[in-house]
Amino acid sequence: MSEIREKDVILQVRGVSKVFSSKGVNVRAVTNVSFDVRKGETIGIVGESGCGKTTLGRCIVRAIDASEGEVIYKTLAGEEVNFLTLDKKQMKPIRKEIQMIFQDPYSSLDPRMTVLDIIGEPIRANYPKMPKKEREQLIKEIAAKVGLNTTYLMRYPHAFSGGQRQRIGIARALILNPQIIVCDEAVSALDVSIQAQIINLLRDLQKELELTYIFISHDLSVVEHISDKVGVMYLGRMVEFGETEKLFASPKHPYTEALLSAVPVADPDVKMDRIPLQGEIPNPANPPSGCYFHERCRYCTERCVTEAPELHEVDGRMVACHRAEELSLRGFNYDEMQ
Repeated sequence: MSEIREKDVILQVRGVSKVFSSKGVNVRAVTNVSFDVRKGETIGIVGESGCGKTTLGRCIVRAIDASEGEVIYKTLAGEEVNFLTLDKKQMKPIRKEIQMIFQDPYSSLDPRMTVLDIIGEPIRANYPKMPKKEREQLIKEIAAKVGLNTTYLMRYPHAFSGGQRQRIGIARALILNPQIIVCDEAVSALDVSIQAQIINLLRDLQKELELTYIFISHDLSVVEHISDKVGVMYLGRMVEFGETEKLFASPKHPYTEALLSAVPVADPDVKMDRIPLQGEIPNPANPPSGCYFHERCRYCTERCVTEAPELHEVDGRMVACHRAEELSLRGFNYDEMQ
C-alpha cells in the first residue's frame, strides 16, 4: 500500500453522472461520482444490483458517454487528457491504454470467430500493418501468459469452459498492453473454485505488467481479497470510499455495515448476524428526498429525511452520512466470528 500511495494518480474521476431518458422520464443511473486511481492499485466498486456500478465503469472507459463530469487520464506519454471531451479520432489511441473485461465470458466473445481471431482483433484494428506472423506470435505469448493452451487457438468459444473463456477475454484486454483494465463482474459468472483461479491470475498479471484495475463486483469477499481501496455505491451515488482494510474493519456508512454483515462465510459453525434492510431499493426515476438510504436505514433521523449528505472525510475515508462521526458500526472480522 505504501508503494502505491507514492505513485502518480493516473486516472481522476470527477463528478461523473449518467442520466438515461425514455418517454420523458429521466433516470439518474450515476450521480456526481468522484475518486482517484493511482498506478498499480486496484479500486473495488461494490453495491447491490442496480446501484450504477456497471454504468460507472462503462462511462469511465467511454463505452457509453457520461452526461456530466470529467475523466482525466494520464497517458503513457505523460499527457493529461479529459477523454470524455475527445472525438472518436482523438479517443482511438487512448482506448489502447484502457481496456475492459466483461461479466459474461461467453456473450462477450464472438461465437463465429476462433480464439486466435478474438484475441488478435484489437491488434488488427489498431496495427493493421503488423505482419501476420508477428501478430500470431504476440497472440501466442499473451495466451500462454493467461494460462491458455496455445494448441487450442483455432477452436471456437463454445469449445471452452467458463473459466477458459474468461481467460480469452483477459488475453484480449491485455493484447494492446494497457495501463488500466476495468473488470466488470469479471468472476461473478464463474463457480467458486474457478473464481479463485481467475482472481489469482489477475493479481499475478498486475504485478508482472504493472496493471491498474477498477474491479466492479457485488461480492465483497472477492473485493476484499483483490482491492487496495473500495467504493460503495447506493442508487447511483458513492456513499463511502476508502482503504479496504479500514472500510472492512470499521465502516462509517450504515449501508456499508449492512453489506458487510451479509458477506458469506464458508464455515457451517459460524453464526451469521446479518442486518436485514427494510423495504426495496427506491425508484431511481423518483428517488426519495434527503439521503437516498434513509427509508431503509435503522439510524435515520429527521435530518436524514430532509437533507442530502455530502461526501466528507471521516477517519481517513470519504463518507456521505450525517451521523458518520457518532455511529460505531460493525465491521467484518472472520476471526471474531469463530
